[in-house]
Parts: sequence; structure tokens; C-alpha cells
Amino acid sequence: MADASHLEARLEQLIAVVQELSLARSLNEVTALVRHAARELVGADGATFVLRDCGQCFYADEEAISPLWKGKRFPMDICASGWVMKHARPLVIEDVFVDPRIPGDAYRPTFVKSMAMVPIRRACPIGAIGTYWARHRVAGDDELRLLQALADSTSIALENVELYNDLERRVRERTAQLEALNDELGAFAYAVSHDLRAPLRAIAGFSRALDEGYGAQLDARGHDWLSRVRRGAARMDRMIDDMLDLSRVGGGADSPRRESVDLSELARSVAAELQAGQTTHRVRVIVQDGLVAVADAGLLRVLLQNLIGNAFKFTRPSAEPMVEVGAGVSPARELVFHVRDNGVGFDGSRTDELFGPFRRLHAAGEFPGDGIGLATVQRIVRRHRGRIWAESAPGSGATFFWTLSPASVDPVPQDLQQDSDARLRGGAEAALVGAQ
Repeated sequence: MADASHLEARLEQLIAVVQELSLARSLNEVTALVRHAARELVGADGATFVLRDCGQCFYADEEAISPLWKGKRFPMDICASGWVMKHARPLVIEDVFVDPRIPGDAYRPTFVKSMAMVPIRRACPIGAIGTYWARHRVAGDDELRLLQALADSTSIALENVELYNDLERRVRERTAQLEALNDELGAFAYAVSHDLRAPLRAIAGFSRALDEGYGAQLDARGHDWLSRVRRGAARMDRMIDDMLDLSRVGGGADSPRRESVDLSELARSVAAELQAGQTTHRVRVIVQDGLVAVADAGLLRVLLQNLIGNAFKFTRPSAEPMVEVGAGVSPARELVFHVRDNGVGFDGSRTDELFGPFRRLHAAGEFPGDGIGLATVQRIVRRHRGRIWAESAPGSGATFFWTLSPASVDPVPQDLQQDSDARLRGGAEAALVGAQ
């Protein structure tokens, strides 16, 4: 009964070690776990972790009552671990000084009198785990099975470490490539803007000179054509600025600087600024209280300026224009923000076209703009590892939804969860900004 209880305790210990090995991400983590576990599982006075390295046995790590061979290399033919790896089976030796399979002289400077060793990976072993005693002792079958189970788990852990390290290397290489590409794109955008502005300044300057010097000689059609040239040059200048702004927002492989942002207050501030700039178009803005985002405050302001600004623009034909800023909790416990308006809306089947640079779903004559705002918003959201999408129908307004991180990263505040539930039941009140 005592032996069975002892074995059960060792099995539980082995299971715990296997679980820890599954989480190891470096060779050092693996060797530290294994050397200690091997010694504990069989009550040894020492344990070694050996790796096959260019035809030699490399003693990578150890834990023992006195030093053994850590950091040393031995030829496979004259080493116990080499025998284990070559024969792909365990080795048990009661007296290291009389067994012909190993060189006894190698053990004379040490405490070792008996040993047991098992291969790491039974097919084509890549290493071995050794255990040692300072007294004569023969490892039992149960102990060998425990050590071999540990070695088998070690083999899987080493493969996982290799895969993890390879993945990290690829990520670093990909990140470096993206950073280099981003630097190139930034330099390209700057060069293009610089090269485009030179002829643009010439067009704007000569058209202005033509108007001032020869305007009296032009008829109505000539003045119209000249006005179109000047408006086109001004629009091109704005597009160049937008292109530069877009490249800056998407720049850098680093994550944005996150901090707790009062999104409710930020949305009210943005809406007030927009309302002050268009006194003839009064918009009723409803902002949900208690909205908090963990995000880059500067980028979040740019996001809201674009989304609320678009909502203002596309509600112009509405008799009672209204914009709502709020948030809710998805079934996946994800915090989803939104900006909703009662404007002209758009064809929902064309949603994929919304976020491309310089893409527009309405004619420029109806609603001015260069089609860069939503592309900027999408880049901001993506830099926060979030998602953005829209729902709409012609004449039914539009709603833009976005998240700022994966659902598992930021917990949803309890008060916001309760507020979201209340809103679904129709029981929430909201603050008004810019109301008449």
C-alpha cells in the first residue's frame, strides 16, 4: 500500500511537470524543469540534461549535491549518454566502476556510484536524462518508466521551443520588413507630395496671375474655366495633405500609446468644435455617459473627428439631424463603440468600398470631401488591434461600429455593462451636445 501511494504521488508530480513543460518557451526553462524533476522523481543525488551536439554529448545542465560535468563535451563512444542515444534505450548501472559500457575513470572525481539514464526521444534520440546516486542502488522498473515519461515529454517540449523560437524569428523578420516598408512608404509619400506641389504651385500661381492680369479680357466661359482650374489645384493641394496625414497615422510597427480616455467627454468636445464651425447646420448630438476607452488619446480624437464629422455632413438634408455616440457589449463580451446618424445613408452592399483611400459612395457635388477620412479611421482602429464595420441603407442613416482591442484584452466595466443592458430596455438617458 505504501509503495502504491508513493508511486501515485510521483505520478502526480510528473503530471505537474509535464504541464509546466508545455508552457516552456526556452531551452533554459526546459533544462531547469527537467533536471529538478528527474532528481525528485527517483530520489537521486544528482541529475544531468545531455544533448547530442555535432557527434558529441554536451552536458547542458545539471542539479546535484556536488559538481558533475555541466558545460563539458564528450565523444559519443566513451560516454554513458552516448550509449543511451546510440542504442535508443535506458541504461541502469549499479556500480559505475565495474561496468564495461562506460569509462569508470570519468566518475572517480565525482560522488557517483550508481546511475540510471534514459533517452530523450526514442526514435533517433536527441539527448538523454541522467540520474545519479552516491551509494550503490539499482533503479526500479517504475522509476525507469517515470524517467522515460519525463524524457518523452521533454522531447515534445524541445520541439515546441524550436517552433516557438522559429516563429519569434519570423515575426522579428516580418516586423523588420514592415518597418522598412513603412519607412519607404513614408519617404515615398513625402517625395511625391514634394514633387507634386512644385507643378501645383505653378498652376495656382499662373492661374492667379492670369486672373489678375487678363481677367478683364475673359468672357464668362473663360472665367468659369479659370475658376475650375483654381478649384482643381486647391483640391489637389488638400488631397496631398490628406495623403501625408494618412501615411502618418499608419506609420510605425509599434503599438499606439494606450491610456484611459474619457471618450464621452472627448466626443462632446469634438462635436462642439464641429458645431461651432457650421452655425447654419444645427445637429442634435447624443453622447452616452461613462464611455471609457483604453487607447491613444490623440488618435482617438482624429477617429471621432472623422466619424462625427461625416455624420454631420451626411445629415444636412435631414429635417431634424441627429448623431449618437455610444457603446454596447456584444454577446462575446466585447466592448463595441458606435457613431450613428439619421442622414442619407448608403447602399449596405458597398460597405467594403468605404475604407479605401479616396473612395466615395456619394458624388462630390452632393457632399464635399476627398474620401480619405474613413481610410484614416480604419488605420487608427487597426493600430489598436481592433475592428471597424458599418451598417446602413439609403435614406435610413448609417452606423459605424468599432472596437479597440481583442475582446479578451480589456474587461468590460460593470457599470457600462449595466448601462448597455438598460439602453437595450430603453431606460437610458443621454447628454446633448449642440442641441438647439
